[in-house]
Amino acid sequence: MTDQLTQLKQDFTEGLSQISKFWGFPKGMGAIFGVLYLSPTPLSLDELVQNSGLTKGAISTNVRALSRMGLVRLSTKLGDRKDYYEAETDFYKSIRAILKERQNNEFELAIQSVSKALEKLEEGVGSENETEHQFLLERLRALQSFFDALDGLVKSVVRLEGMGITTVEKILSILK
Repeated sequence: MTDQLTQLKQDFTEGLSQISKFWGFPKGMGAIFGVLYLSPTPLSLDELVQNSGLTKGAISTNVRALSRMGLVRLSTKLGDRKDYYEAETDFYKSIRAILKERQNNEFELAIQSVSKALEKLEEGVGSENETEHQFLLERLRALQSFFDALDGLVKSVVRLEGMGITTVEKILSILK
């Protein structure tokens, strides 16, 4: 493989590591997915160690998480006892998996914390300082509105799963 292709693969893998970090996942998950996505054949844990620079333990942990999310599939080779892994190449399926995971964890906690704070403000907590109280009400209502819209969007994308990618692509082409 040329040095330019090697560098391109490393840059891509680093980019996916940063995206993974942005979404609140370990950077290693993004790196592993990047290595697998650019591999024409399924890779073993040892090959993932060699290509990602991560430890075998980190790869094992992150591969399990990626498998649970549906972003990586287990594969076997006839006559070989090792497990091999390959990346999900259906981007729509991958995004749904990520959104489902985010919806189930920190996103729900964030929505709940804003809702609870807003509820307390609307009950009059902190109303002795009217200016600050109104300011906080305004800010938290705006954030609640944003979270509600984002939550609705995530739920809509997840619901599209049953429609199939062809139907979704047709709908999106109409909206363009």
